[in-house]
Amino acid sequence: MRAPGARRGARFALPGWSTWLDRPGFLAALLLVPTLVLVFGVLLYPILDTLRLSLTDRVLSQPDSGAFIGLGNYLRALQDPEFRASLGRTFYFALITVPAETTLGLLIALLLNQRFWGRGFVRGLIILPWAMPYIVNGVMWKWILNANYGALNALLQQIGLIDRYHIWLGYPSTAFNFVILANIWKETPVAVILLLAALQTIPQELYEAARVDGANAWRQFWSVTFPSLRPVIAVTMVVKTVWALKEFDLIYVMTGGGPANATNVATFYTYLTTFKFLKFGYGASMAFIIVVLSLIIAFFYVRLISPKEVAE
Repeated sequence: MRAPGARRGARFALPGWSTWLDRPGFLAALLLVPTLVLVFGVLLYPILDTLRLSLTDRVLSQPDSGAFIGLGNYLRALQDPEFRASLGRTFYFALITVPAETTLGLLIALLLNQRFWGRGFVRGLIILPWAMPYIVNGVMWKWILNANYGALNALLQQIGLIDRYHIWLGYPSTAFNFVILANIWKETPVAVILLLAALQTIPQELYEAARVDGANAWRQFWSVTFPSLRPVIAVTMVVKTVWALKEFDLIYVMTGGGPANATNVATFYTYLTTFKFLKFGYGASMAFIIVVLSLIIAFFYVRLISPKEVAE
């Protein structure tokens, strides 16, 4: 028989809790609850609320607005000629910057993977453009391209390529291309870091075996280096594509969407619609269209560059 004290203690026990706490997965999930609540409050809830807002005709300057209109904003955005033109500029921006940054990043990573004097210093130096804040980067390039005292004009005039200072950011044909150049200069180090880290994980035994088989440097690259880098290249291009489609800071500082809307990409047009004209519902629908396009293009890149990894 049990002692009376034991029966009284069992009355206040919590049946089942000890069994649940003994399970490692339950304790891990319990410890993640604060993080999940934070993620929901900071990330998931704003996304869902923006989706709700995109289904209304909410205009901040009109207190009586906010009625549910379904997919009306999305249909309106897809028929908006200026929004479609901004999407075209965005795709042009991504089509140039993503392959350029990935290719330059691969070439620089291959160079920095070689042994030479001062390699550690050069590796640290290559990070500086990426470490620079976006606003500072935009202001720096705006000064370099300044029509009155810009360093580019001074350099080109001194070496005799131009006879007078040019307004580089004042012409649609050159403004967007210089914005692209500024973006490539800043974002290429990200590709360098990712690809250099991947290069250092390739076993040297593979290169030794390739040399024994008579493979030259070019053949070693295509048979050993590139196949090993394909997953990292895929990740790099996905990240670069998403960043290119949401480019805003550089354009805001350098050109403000001009001249003549030449640099008015989709994110900047969404910003103007939402925060200048206060069309919150319409602007939210544009933002979701950009997100969906980013996901589609990112998936296409992954399937194109690394089909085996995706299939697995």
